[in-house]
Amino acid sequence: MDVLSSRVLLRPVDLAATQRFYREVLQLAVAREFGPAEQPGMVFFLGNGQLEVSGRRAPSTPSTLVLWMQVRDVRAELEQLSARGAKVLREACQEDWGLVEAWIEDPDGTRIVLVQVPADHPLRRDVRGPRK
Repeated sequence: MDVLSSRVLLRPVDLAATQRFYREVLQLAVAREFGPAEQPGMVFFLGNGQLEVSGRRAPSTPSTLVLWMQVRDVRAELEQLSARGAKVLREACQEDWGLVEAWIEDPDGTRIVLVQVPADHPLRRDVRGPRK
């Protein structure tokens, strides 16, 4: 398989509120809008990926999607997001596996984990040996 591009698709119960959250609270840049003016789909830049928020799902169907977003400083981001109205599910703390994580939720109940990779974490080190 030769994958050229990819994105995560999110089908919210409340399309407008969920799009507003990603645009205004998380302040993600909009890559494109499409569809009818009264219910446009939006694609947001999400680091090296994209998030499409479009369509709808039934209110009785819970979201099982979890978004993982790496940021430079979890505590600083959490403070800013909380000030803009993000619902904080769990404050920032260092996990047993070494990452600093905090959890928030969008208005539709989709959980978002904010992750900081400390400078001494193995994800930051090149564990390959020297080139020969």
